[in-house]
Amino acid sequence: MQLESLKIFCDVVRWASFSRGAQENGISQSSASQVVHQLEVRLGVKLIDRSKRPLVPTTHGKVFYDGCKDLVGRYLEVENRVKALEDDRNLAGTVRVASIYSVGLHHMSRYVGRFREMYPEVDVRLEYLHPTRVIEGVIGGDAELGLVSFPRKWPELTAIPWREEEMVLAVHPSHRFAKLEEIAAEQLDGETFVGFETELPIRRAVDRFLRKHGVHVRVALEFDNIETIKRAVEVPSGVAILPAPTLVGEVKAGTLRCVRFRDRRPVRPLAIIHRRSEQLGLAASRFLELLTMAEDEPAAMPADGRALASDAPKRGVGEGL
Repeated sequence: MQLESLKIFCDVVRWASFSRGAQENGISQSSASQVVHQLEVRLGVKLIDRSKRPLVPTTHGKVFYDGCKDLVGRYLEVENRVKALEDDRNLAGTVRVASIYSVGLHHMSRYVGRFREMYPEVDVRLEYLHPTRVIEGVIGGDAELGLVSFPRKWPELTAIPWREEEMVLAVHPSHRFAKLEEIAAEQLDGETFVGFETELPIRRAVDRFLRKHGVHVRVALEFDNIETIKRAVEVPSGVAILPAPTLVGEVKAGTLRCVRFRDRRPVRPLAIIHRRSEQLGLAASRFLELLTMAEDEPAAMPADGRALASDAPKRGVGEGL
């Protein structure tokens, strides 16, 4: 039984698709289907229930997948480490990263591009997901690394502090706050808000911030991601408290203004997570090293067009939001 066949089977199960599994291995869909069929003939059992969409492994297939996934992963990692000993640029494989939507495609593309220059044979797969699915994906092994906000203690995961982003008030250019450089939190009392859904950590943090300052707002709309919230503020349907770096494009385009908070400014902590029980593969370890290097991404710009100054909250400073 060839290792390549086991890898194809694992990829088909992981993606719940013959076409995606085939694509992962550079073969046709019919070839992937034939490989799985040959494994079923060898074992004398059905491994995949083809009557369901998306595909699901049978009871036998689940047991076989759990065993083969670890076996294939260990072999590929050993092979990768041996090749890298000869030349670091020989490092190969795939790094799977799950990220919350608001980290930003442009921001992460810079990291991915830099990593590909360093390790041309490594494929970085970046997927943007709902925060709950990011955590589930890392715990379940679908992603080696995850990017989340407001990390907490998970028994299955290690959380590495990454960076802190200043939170600002996002308003429509016609709003009365749009011409202000700074605002006191108390000035938001009675405002119409566009907020995050209540179960998200960032929504709970925003609510705590407002309560601390005795502010009561009317939440008109709730969404699970920052992009939709920004579109709602542009309508305008209200104001919102968002991470400054996520507003760069809208501020430059003139569709939104951002106003900083006075005194102790709120921040959003971001963290990188990975499974506690498993050692990261060499490629994933190198990508983690790149992510944790000194941050050089420009900050967002407030309404007057000046870049957020270097007095933005440093790690451990400011008001956690």
